[in-house]
Amino acid sequence: MAQRTPLYDVHVKAGARIVEFAGWEMPVQYTGILDEHEAVRRRAGLFDVSHMGEVVFRGPKALESLQRLFTNDLSKCADGQAMYGCLCRDTGGIVDDVVVYRRSATDLLVCVNAANRQKDFDWLHGHAAGADVQNESDAWAQLALQGPAAAAVVQKLTAVRLTSVGTYRFTTGEVAGVPCIVARTGYTGEDGFELFCPPGRAPALWGSLLEAGAAERVVPAGLGARDSLRLEMAYRLYGSDMDDETTPLEAGLGWVVKLDKGGFVGREALARQKEAGVPRKLVGFTLTDPGIPRHGYRVLRDGQPVGLVTSGTRSPSLEIAVGLAYVPAPLAAEGSTFAVEIRGRAAAARVVKTPFYSKPKPASPGAAP
Repeated sequence: MAQRTPLYDVHVKAGARIVEFAGWEMPVQYTGILDEHEAVRRRAGLFDVSHMGEVVFRGPKALESLQRLFTNDLSKCADGQAMYGCLCRDTGGIVDDVVVYRRSATDLLVCVNAANRQKDFDWLHGHAAGADVQNESDAWAQLALQGPAAAAVVQKLTAVRLTSVGTYRFTTGEVAGVPCIVARTGYTGEDGFELFCPPGRAPALWGSLLEAGAAERVVPAGLGARDSLRLEMAYRLYGSDMDDETTPLEAGLGWVVKLDKGGFVGREALARQKEAGVPRKLVGFTLTDPGIPRHGYRVLRDGQPVGLVTSGTRSPSLEIAVGLAYVPAPLAAEGSTFAVEIRGRAAAARVVKTPFYSKPKPASPGAAP
């Protein structure tokens, strides 16, 4: 039976279309994916991401223990800072991509993907050395207010000075009277905040955020818009764009693999792969023929299958078809061409630089409207 977040009844009452995702009954949309996507890009949208999991490392060896399990370098992560990276197997395959919130060297919160809650906890607990590792997933609800208006809306409800909370930084404080971890993080490519709060207080906080954002026309947003927003930024989705059989180097996440930080699980395999050369790479592409690429579609070169599409959609912001796909390394250069097989038809595609979407630059003073 699918699980429900503390906000399930709120979503149903608001008329959301509910679907099963990663074992959870979640809102995929309210008024429509395109409307909600545009709201986040132009104003702000409010997401329920309470299905995400939280694993906490505590004790004198918490930092040392997690450092050995994380590809990025937590010694460079200050208290009050969040850091993105991967957990890897000895083979270099990705257990999950996670965000670590460092409250102190003896208290670190790991935010894991919803589908991997138990798997990640079992893996982290089994590999931890000397740290107290607890699965606190059921102790937290998580709301994400994302978009250009997000900071102004949250500021109405809190005494926390949000200008002092930089990107990938966090603090604690009350928002609308609810105790929260207030983190300037998110997965949409927009400014915004993720608010971790007690599950029983989540419905009240959700209502307060929408009420405070009424003047800015903040809307509730579902998983459909969250997916199209993250794909426009070429952000990876675990289970689609990467899994236990892919490495961070293949997935284009080499920037979160710090081979020089010292030993960590998977380091030797990743070092060998980097030295030998990555055989395949995840690339961004656009279609130059009509069609929409989808997960699992075959990538063709000279009529022969050479890879697979992992994510694809028609970009609401750009109004073109975009996608991510694994291709042989020689095909990964920007400008390379291949085809995507769409219902038996080969649709021409071109490798492009990512992210696909970038925010428009403000007009220069005196420029023509």
